[in-house]
Amino acid sequence: MATRLADPVPPPRGQPADRPEAGYALAVIVPTFNEAANVARIVATLDAALAGIAYEILFVDDWSGDGTAAAIAAVARGRADIRVLRRYGRRGLSSAVIEGMMATMAPVVAVIDGDGQHDERLLPRLYALVASGEADIAIGSRYCARGSTGEWDAARLRTSRLATRLSRWVLKVRVEDPMSGFFAVRRDRVEALLPQLSGKGFKILFDLLSAGGPPPRVVELPFRFRCRAEGESKLGPGVALDYGVMIAERLISRLLPARFVLFALVGSLGLGVHLAVLRALLGAGAAFSRAQAAAVVTAIAFNFLLNNSLTFRDRRLRGKRLLLGLASFYAVCGLGALANIGTGSVLFAAHSRWWVSGVAGAVVGSLWNFAASALVTWRKR
Repeated sequence: MATRLADPVPPPRGQPADRPEAGYALAVIVPTFNEAANVARIVATLDAALAGIAYEILFVDDWSGDGTAAAIAAVARGRADIRVLRRYGRRGLSSAVIEGMMATMAPVVAVIDGDGQHDERLLPRLYALVASGEADIAIGSRYCARGSTGEWDAARLRTSRLATRLSRWVLKVRVEDPMSGFFAVRRDRVEALLPQLSGKGFKILFDLLSAGGPPPRVVELPFRFRCRAEGESKLGPGVALDYGVMIAERLISRLLPARFVLFALVGSLGLGVHLAVLRALLGAGAAFSRAQAAAVVTAIAFNFLLNNSLTFRDRRLRGKRLLLGLASFYAVCGLGALANIGTGSVLFAAHSRWWVSGVAGAVVGSLWNFAASALVTWRKR
């Protein structure tokens, strides 16, 4: 077991004599969403694994509806080394981990899932590698020698392997398991990289490894991935989408933000919807002006709903806010149309080629729609 000699030997866990003012050498970040059945188990296993290290456990809970916060409060009673950061109106493992890391003063932070699938017995070695300076990031790996994905089915294994291969397009250092959610890192390194982190989706390690700066020194230690004992998996299509967007963002970040690229792709699909509605209405005998108006209204609604589900899924609008957002998106796109027409008309009047004028107008309108909708319709709260 590794411990820092400068740290005082902590009193037995669970006693009021715990002294947070003395400082912790390690903070274990446990992101949770509906993990009430697993809270007591994860605390007990961490206590057993980390004896001899001055550590705290910081749960970051995305406003679970199953009593997770109450379960944390129960195991934390009488202890100063267990805390919870509850987030309302925000979701996502990566952003939860980042907020947890920035909410502690421990020099080393580790991440472990709250569902018991990671082997907590590996944590002292991960901590020791980072605390000693031997590694910038120490990873619990399923894919290095003697590591294992456990009882995964063939489809999940193929998907994970593919994601790992795709990650090598953007990583500066060879890592066997860049998708792992089980690792340790110096907190000041994360803080230095904050401006470059996307904070999206579930793959915080990939986010850290693909950020700018010199390549990190990485050490991987094998572990066997366990089956979930309680609760339901949070993996779904949205996780794959977020990962794809993050890879795209890293690949083209020097040119355009990935969110704008996704916004533009949605706009391209919206153009197809517009043309389809226009053709259908004209074929039914509608006047062009009415058919065009109906096509515009339909395409804008289509773009709004798809952008709400994909492009701005981390700021997704629901309920009453969905209707208010749709109204604001109509207003934004109306102004964008004016910018499009105005730019194209000015250039055409200045004897630019017709297609140059048209493209320039479309680009200006798209930039306006993206920037204005990000600030108004899907503004951060």
